[in-house]
Amino acid sequence: MNSEFLCLDTNHRKMQALRNMFRSWSSDARLDGKTVIITGANAGIGKETAIDLAKRGARIIMACRDTGKADAALKEVKDASGNQDVVTSRLDLADSKSIREFAENINKEEKQVNILKGIIMTPLINNAGVMVCPYEKTADGFEMQIGVNHMGHFLLTYLLLDLIKRSTPARIINVSSMAHQWGTINLEDINSEKNYDKQKAYSQSKLANILFTRSLAKRLEGTGVTAYALHPGVVQTELWRHLNKPQQAVMWLAKPFTKTSVQGAQTTIYCAVAPELETESGKYYSDCAPAKCSQAAMDDEVAQRLWELSCKMLSITWE
Repeated sequence: MNSEFLCLDTNHRKMQALRNMFRSWSSDARLDGKTVIITGANAGIGKETAIDLAKRGARIIMACRDTGKADAALKEVKDASGNQDVVTSRLDLADSKSIREFAENINKEEKQVNILKGIIMTPLINNAGVMVCPYEKTADGFEMQIGVNHMGHFLLTYLLLDLIKRSTPARIINVSSMAHQWGTINLEDINSEKNYDKQKAYSQSKLANILFTRSLAKRLEGTGVTAYALHPGVVQTELWRHLNKPQQAVMWLAKPFTKTSVQGAQTTIYCAVAPELETESGKYYSDCAPAKCSQAAMDDEVAQRLWELSCKMLSITWE
């Protein structure tokens, strides 16, 4: 065995050892008879979440923008889970028309099958997202990151909420990020039109996820629906594609400390099925455990103002 091979083998072992340090968690909880909607389920942690929950017997609706990628991922999820009750449905979170069409189809389906089987929808997993992308606007004129990561999921949750309430106990899970710690909510320029910094815009959108979760949990008290926000970890996913070359170099050097998609999906799965979370709501999690979020993420006044602004921008009434 030559020295080069030994070096590669040693590095591989070190990498595996570092990854094994992430808190492991497992559960035999079943989701038979439940329907789970996962946005952005065609790749990364969304796809791994779909595979895991499908193995638990859930019916999975993979809500994806790219139908070609969704169809390819659909086969993977079915093959890996052994569950054939998995479907795809087109959802573009950058277009409120697409979000409304998706929600309308889900609600119609519920009415059509309710007598025979019924859709018991739990959980809704708001997983999809964009990260540090160049300045661009959604179909509705929102800056892309706040538009997809926050506004799109805010509207989707609103449109499905009546169905979710009829499916209790149910959970709503918002995938945020530790990047929220560097974010602030600019209520005067939420679309970053005056000054765009792609890292700040991303952090703002991830902070918005947690503030939305807190506000949502308060509004859902006593309904049997609970809400959770989480940091999946620094995960090797397609979200890195918009990083510039120096940033990509840093991430490459940090790769031994990052999570695989399977590892990155674990906290989402934990929030979806852990029985001990049934009485918890509105909290933030990381590595399958409660985690501390920033002071800004606990500002209920800003959370309320963000809620009101979101409703106004989306032209909805949600008290």
